[in-house]
Amino acid sequence: MTDISGVIVVDKPQGITSHGVVARVRRLAGTRKVGHAGTLDPMATGVLVVGVGRATRLLGHLTLHDKRYLATVRLGQETITEDAEGTITAALGARDIDAEAVRAAASAYLGEIDQVPSSVSAIKVDGVRSYKRVRSGEEVDLPARRVTITRLDVGAVTPAAAADGTPVVDVELDVECSSGTYIRALARDIGNALGVGGHLAALRRTRVGPFTVEESRLGPDLDVPSIPADAWLASAQAARRCFDAVDVNAAEAADVAHGRSLPRQIEGLTALIGPTGSLLALYRPAGDSAVPETVFVDGEGQ
Repeated sequence: MTDISGVIVVDKPQGITSHGVVARVRRLAGTRKVGHAGTLDPMATGVLVVGVGRATRLLGHLTLHDKRYLATVRLGQETITEDAEGTITAALGARDIDAEAVRAAASAYLGEIDQVPSSVSAIKVDGVRSYKRVRSGEEVDLPARRVTITRLDVGAVTPAAAADGTPVVDVELDVECSSGTYIRALARDIGNALGVGGHLAALRRTRVGPFTVEESRLGPDLDVPSIPADAWLASAQAARRCFDAVDVNAAEAADVAHGRSLPRQIEGLTALIGPTGSLLALYRPAGDSAVPETVFVDGEGQ
């Protein structure tokens, strides 16, 4: 295949990195021009939006969309990575924690909050990823960031026993949040608020912006001979789902291909669709005009 371009919603399996998914899609698509929008940790599963060809230029904008997660938080144990893959650093137990207490603690994190990111995040500290510093034995203190959690539903609250015999409580959460929210940090904070500590035991991302795990046609088995035909979303189709969109005529399309401003009033980032139905560019407002944010190479190409 040559000159392919589009977006694929992958249902990432557990145990593979997001970069590993990209490597497999590169092999299947026969091109190195592949990227993803919004990293998922190896232990996490679910929606990973992958772009191929010119659609990779959409990805930076897609990472800004809100997301939805189904998470399991284990109360009563803390780990160095704040998830199930890390070494246990404290095991206070959670014998007396009930559903009412969990819901009361979780409610404090609904809405706009200042969240301290997980120290094992990919945030750079003096040019080095925070997780690399932590794994080399350093202590890292990251500043809080403003995030928004629009949904935080507490589901099943189940007492259990950890492998080492510690009495724990597993809590199911349904979370909708802004980009940049760390579910590991949310697990940590709820555990700390209850005085028993906690970590993220399991995580599944079910939505990124308008893209849902139900529509995925690739994964969790990535050892397939080819990408299913119905897995592809054309760049224009993906852009229409994520942004306001306007159709432009041939004369405007020529201006767009050269990165010129257009005498159009738009609100926010807008996808410009050419006469043949392909994605030409993303434009942003500038007074009474629209100016280019990202132009997709040859304008009418798909």
